[in-house]
Amino acid sequence: MNSVAGIVHAALPRATRTVLMADVVESVRLVEQDENGFVAGWLDFVEQVRADILPHYHGRLLKGLGDGLLIDFDSPRLAVAAAFAISNHVETGNTGEPPDKQVHLRIGIETGNVIVKQDDVYGHRVNLAARLMTLVGPGEICISAAVRDQLTADLDADVEDLGECFVKHLAQSVRAYRLSAPGGTSVTRAETTGTDLLPGLAVIPFTTRDGDDEHHVLGEVLAEELIQDFSHSAEFRVISRLSTRAFQGRGATLEQMAATLHAHYVLSGGYRVSGRKVTVEAELAEAKTGQIVWAGRHKGNLGNLLSGRRELIDGIAVAVSTAMMSREIGRAQSQRLATLESYTLLIAATALMHRLSTVDFADARVLLEALIERAPRKAIPSALLAKWHVLRVQQGWSQDIAADARTAQRWTRQALDIDPHCSLALAVEGFVYTNLLKRLDAARESYDRALQINPNDALAWLLLGTLHAFTGEGLQAIRCARRALALSPIDPHRYFYDSLSATAFLAAHQFDHALVAAKRSLRANRTHTSTLRAMAVAQWRLGDLEESRRTTAELLRLEPTLTVSKWLERSPSAAYPIGQEWAETFREIGLPN
Repeated sequence: MNSVAGIVHAALPRATRTVLMADVVESVRLVEQDENGFVAGWLDFVEQVRADILPHYHGRLLKGLGDGLLIDFDSPRLAVAAAFAISNHVETGNTGEPPDKQVHLRIGIETGNVIVKQDDVYGHRVNLAARLMTLVGPGEICISAAVRDQLTADLDADVEDLGECFVKHLAQSVRAYRLSAPGGTSVTRAETTGTDLLPGLAVIPFTTRDGDDEHHVLGEVLAEELIQDFSHSAEFRVISRLSTRAFQGRGATLEQMAATLHAHYVLSGGYRVSGRKVTVEAELAEAKTGQIVWAGRHKGNLGNLLSGRRELIDGIAVAVSTAMMSREIGRAQSQRLATLESYTLLIAATALMHRLSTVDFADARVLLEALIERAPRKAIPSALLAKWHVLRVQQGWSQDIAADARTAQRWTRQALDIDPHCSLALAVEGFVYTNLLKRLDAARESYDRALQINPNDALAWLLLGTLHAFTGEGLQAIRCARRALALSPIDPHRYFYDSLSATAFLAAHQFDHALVAAKRSLRANRTHTSTLRAMAVAQWRLGDLEESRRTTAELLRLEPTLTVSKWLERSPSAAYPIGQEWAETFREIGLPN
């Protein structure tokens, strides 16, 4: 058989790569206008990209002819940084040129498994990178959800959610994001209360000192376990793992890390694995002076570490606490997943749950249920599955709110039966009491218990603030929301923090701050219906009536059956004057009663 379809091929080599596609906007017009000038300029530009830009980001130029570029990278972060460099180079070249002669690129970036053949790559991911370009305009960059999940907003880029988009030749929609250069700032500030004056400690994920990356997740495991130790002490303000993880392998200076994380001390280091033995070399630096306060080498058994026995972790924690506070930290045992594969599963499930796409949200439930089956004596997965049911109701996706409430309560009880001192499980229990059962007194008790166990639980502070907002205690709500943001300043799910901060500002009648927080949340995730509700109220109260109606129309597109009555039925604020005030605002906007 001579047809392509009839040829039988051996398995083609594959690899995980990040693909960048770029093309020139209106290239046909530019060629018609000045064929020699455009082609010569383009070839010169391609050579400059290859020789001067890509070596800094470990990029590989695969194609640069015609009017487009195909480049592959080792990671999404490198690809995005290179995309900004390429875009800046193009804009610099446009300086002084008349508008009709200026060259503008649009760029699409995707990551995943591709077919690799010599100096080229093929497959669905390459096609998708090309399709993503069509979703943005001149000078803009578009990425997929897979790329977005490996970036840290505000550090790698300013990320704007474009929602679910349909592109040519693909039957299913794709979640797309538009990028701009990093530089956004938080709309809320950390409170400078007495408790905030406690020394802030940031534990940066440890880096491997080995040649291979077989145990590449171990650095995050070490940091997570250390953070769990430190978080049980009221003597420290500990930065969350989700925030410190952003600096893994970034090469940031001590000054940069401390400034971004609001930390006084930074703990970092590396590790080596030999057989079943792991050696950790750690050092504690004071941010203000740059002085190394403590450095040490600790050895342990890899199997013990992964099974929850904490000799290695506790040894490092005791040495660090002695150096910082001249006395031992009181620590409590915390139960963590026992294998690297389970940690990866947990991270994936959490990321998918917070995308708030119906397909990804359903996948998150499958992953969490699989994780519970694999590790039935771990509290964290059960707590997260309870949270999943609350989010489903909040998004308006529940077919039976009462059933979701019963299921969520069952999962929190299971988590707390496993570990009564799990602050996450207690925080989620309060979430269930607040949003599904409307038992606000019981919710307050759960949040208080969570914060007694872990004063640095950012989620507990955030949800406690929302409870205050629902009862009309606006100033208390703002204080709690700011405390949560201070403990997790660059959380991957920052949209959730900004959304609930917007609700806190609404309760305090600070509508301008509420609008800023809601806009920031929507830039990160356009599908969070709670954010749209808060934005609509803020816009209406600020007198921006048309924008408020447009926001409400978008809300109804995502939740077409929403009415004021249905909102009152499920809102914990309905029994309080603030809830009636918001309901009346919804009626004024035009939401069906």
